[in-house]
Amino acid sequence: MNHATSNAVRAGAARGLLEFRGTFTNPPDLFGYLYMPVLFVALGFFLSGEEVDGAATNYGAVTYSGGLVLMLIMLGTLAVAQVLAAEREDGTFLRAKAIPHGMLGYGVAKVVHLLSMSAVAVALTVVPGLFLVEGFGPPSWGAALTLVWVCVLGLLAMAPIGATLGALISNPRAVGLMMIPIMALLMLSGVLFPLELLPDWVFTVARALPVYWLGQGVRAGTLPTDYGALELAGAWQLPVVAAVLAAWAVVGSLVALRVLRRMARRESGSRVQAAREKAMKRVL
Repeated sequence: MNHATSNAVRAGAARGLLEFRGTFTNPPDLFGYLYMPVLFVALGFFLSGEEVDGAATNYGAVTYSGGLVLMLIMLGTLAVAQVLAAEREDGTFLRAKAIPHGMLGYGVAKVVHLLSMSAVAVALTVVPGLFLVEGFGPPSWGAALTLVWVCVLGLLAMAPIGATLGALISNPRAVGLMMIPIMALLMLSGVLFPLELLPDWVFTVARALPVYWLGQGVRAGTLPTDYGALELAGAWQLPVVAAVLAAWAVVGSLVALRVLRRMARRESGSRVQAAREKAMKRVL
């Protein structure tokens, strides 16, 4: 790594940490990270009295694990897309493009920011669940390690999807519409309720999606071992979980890089100015 490249990496890491610290001074951002744990703690608490047939756990713990999956998906897709779309409109992306090795530093900053906030968001979700939701939590140190690598791989698999969508969406206010396909993915992947309640063709679709395998990995890390017997295969399939998430991370990154390069070539000062004027008209 030459001197200019290493400087870009260090500058990007410093900017990512600065953005991470800035999140704690922004009330809307803080609310976005806190409301989901509070919501799912309440759901988990009220559903903890309903036992799951065939497993030594309850629906509160299962629902809470689904809340953790939803948090990871929103961090990897919605948050990434929203930041990218907003920074295209305000000119941040264009300024990074104009600086030597600026795109490298920009990418490092986004990765550092995403990983830092994800670590905080996961901790804010998991730790209260350990104390307030009966039956939720890693049953062993091995399960805890599983939860860690599943969360990391899950973010790496989902972030390229968010980056691709953020590059394709020109209006940051339209990013909220992504909640529609996100909720569809959750429903098709058996995260919020069992796949047995859905038509048979959904099983095939679910196995091709990263959300299904992310959900299974999170359940393997947070629910009792015997709950694995209730999965479609009758057991945890952790090697398949790792393989599918890694495949989505690699392929998704290649697609995202291509889309981002094409977006960067099209960016110009006139496009940014036009986007700003359009945004001001909407405000006024």
